[in-house]
Amino acid sequence: MKRRDFLSGLAVTSAAVAAGQATKNADPQPQNKDNLKVPRSSPARNILICSRNGYDHIDAGYEKLRRGADTLEAAITVVSGPENDPNDDSVGLGGLPNEEGVVELDSCCMHGPTRRAGSVGGVRDIKNVASVARAVMEHTGHVMLVGEGATRFAVAMGFPKENLLTEHSRKIWLLWKETNSNQDWWGPGLADPNWKPPMPLQSSELDEQPLHIKRMYAAAADLGIAAEDRMDAIHKVLYPPTGTINCSALSEKMEMSSVTTTSGLAWKLPGRCGDSPIIGAGCYCDQDIGAAGATGSGEENIKVAGAHTIVENMRHGMSPEEAGMDALKRIARNYNNDMTRLAYVSMFYYILRKDGQYAGVSLWSNAGEKARQYVVHDGEKRYETAKFLFQGSAKDWPPMPRVPKP
Repeated sequence: MKRRDFLSGLAVTSAAVAAGQATKNADPQPQNKDNLKVPRSSPARNILICSRNGYDHIDAGYEKLRRGADTLEAAITVVSGPENDPNDDSVGLGGLPNEEGVVELDSCCMHGPTRRAGSVGGVRDIKNVASVARAVMEHTGHVMLVGEGATRFAVAMGFPKENLLTEHSRKIWLLWKETNSNQDWWGPGLADPNWKPPMPLQSSELDEQPLHIKRMYAAAADLGIAAEDRMDAIHKVLYPPTGTINCSALSEKMEMSSVTTTSGLAWKLPGRCGDSPIIGAGCYCDQDIGAAGATGSGEENIKVAGAHTIVENMRHGMSPEEAGMDALKRIARNYNNDMTRLAYVSMFYYILRKDGQYAGVSLWSNAGEKARQYVVHDGEKRYETAKFLFQGSAKDWPPMPRVPKP
C-alpha cells in the first residue's frame, strides 16, 4: 500500500472512531433497570412550584436558587413563610389546634442530590417543623421522629419553644368547644360503609340561617370574635380546614428537593398524622426523575401513596399532568367513583419533572375566581390554573353527618 493511501485510510478510520466516541459520550435517553424510559436530562432554568399560600414567599426561595443555594434550602425558605405567619391558620404558628386545644405540626422533606429524607409528626411548641424535618435528615440516622421525642430533638437542635396557639386560633377553638365539640372526628369517617351525606351549611344572610348557626354566631360574639370574622370562624368549626403547603425546587445544576409542612386537620384527635409527614404521600423526590407534593384530604392521599405514585408514573414515561391525573383516578377508584362521597374529597398535586416540565392537578376544578391554582417561579412569579379530574367544586368536607343541636 502506498504511504498516501495508508494515511488516507488512517484518517478515515480515526474520523469514524471519533464519531463513534462522540455518539457514545452523547447524553443518551436514560433507562432504569427495567429498561423503561425516563425523562431525558436537559439543561433547565431554576424553577419552584408550590401551593397558593406560598405566593408571597416564593420570591425569597427563588432568589436563593438564583444565588446557587441548595434546592432544599430554597424550598424550605418558601414554606417557612406561612409557618411564621400567625394569620395562616393551617401551617405553623397560629395553626388551628387539635380537640384539646394544642397545635400539632407535621412535615417531611427529601433532598435529591444526597437521596436523603427527614420527617416529623405531632410536633408541639416548635413552629418551623420543615427545618426540624431537615435536621432529622442531617443529624440523625433516622428518617422520622414523632410526638414528644420530635419536640425534644428540636429543642436539642436549638429550635425555640413557643406557644403556637394564637389568640385568633384560640377563640375559634373555644367556639368549636362550646358549640360543636360533640360533632368531632370520633365516629364513622368518609370511607365507612354506613356514612351518609351531612346537612349543608347555608350561605345566606344571618337572619335566614338555621337556629343553630344563629346560636353559634352569638357564641362567637360572646368570645370576642370580630363581627367580620364570625361566619368564617363558624365555617371552620363546622368544616375543619385541611390547609398545607408543599414546595419543590429544581436548580440549573439539575438538582431537586421537595418539602411539605402543615398543622394538620383542625379539631383532630391528638396524635393524628395526615399525609404531610409521610414520605411518598405528602411529598416525594427522586433526583433522577422529579418531585411531587400534595395538599388536601390527607387520609385519601395516604391510601394511594400519591406523591410516590406520581414520580413512579413519570419514571415509566408519563408526563407530569398524566402522572398526577392517574393518582387522582386512584382516589376516585377507592370509592368506586361514587360522586356522593367524592364530593367531600379535595386533593391537589404539585408536580415538577427533572427536565423542567411541571403541572398542578386537582380532583375538582372549582370555578371563576376560585378556580384551583398553584404558584410557579422560573424567573417570573405567577399563578397557574390546575388541570382537574371532575368539573365543579368540592363540598366542604365534614368528618361525619352534621346534626344541628336542638
